[in-house]
Amino acid sequence: MKPVTTLRRLAGATTCAVILSACTTVPQAVVELPKPTVSALMAKASQAASSGQKEQAVTLWKDAAAAFPAEKAPWVSIAQSRYDAGQYGEAIVSAQEILVRDPNDQLANSIIAISGLRLSTRALADLSRQNNLNGPLRTESQDLAKLLRESLGETVLVPPQPVPQAAGKGPVARGGAVKKGAVKARQESSADPFSGLK
Repeated sequence: MKPVTTLRRLAGATTCAVILSACTTVPQAVVELPKPTVSALMAKASQAASSGQKEQAVTLWKDAAAAFPAEKAPWVSIAQSRYDAGQYGEAIVSAQEILVRDPNDQLANSIIAISGLRLSTRALADLSRQNNLNGPLRTESQDLAKLLRESLGETVLVPPQPVPQAAGKGPVARGGAVKKGAVKARQESSADPFSGLK
């Protein structure tokens, strides 16, 4: 009787092993998490921006742009953020991405125009300081300044900066009058790279 009992136990163990191995080969149901919406990604990025984490916000906006390539909203946020930070080159690049998605976007065109002018103003100021604003560069700059004045309907492209006078301070002659030459020299030295282009 012992061999039959052993055989039954062996058959029972084999059956259990086959049943258990069949359980492990049953395909598991794959649970997919819902894909975040563009508004959810934008909200997360905006929250990071409002808490002062600007670079993390830009990274999140770029992730949203990659996940939703047809959406312009992430690029609008990136362009505005870069513009506000004075990173005009990057603001222009991001604004161009907006225009790829919406060629009539006024904000994108404004960011490109103003950022371009600010970069140009910096470069012209540097050239003026180095006394290298001459020849064809000067002529082309003057032509562009004229075109800008006409487009804006202005007679002067960059209005002169008022010279702040502190009470009791500043260039004063013996009679108490302000020295005109000192004020004019201060006005001319105010970093106005377009002064020669008016």
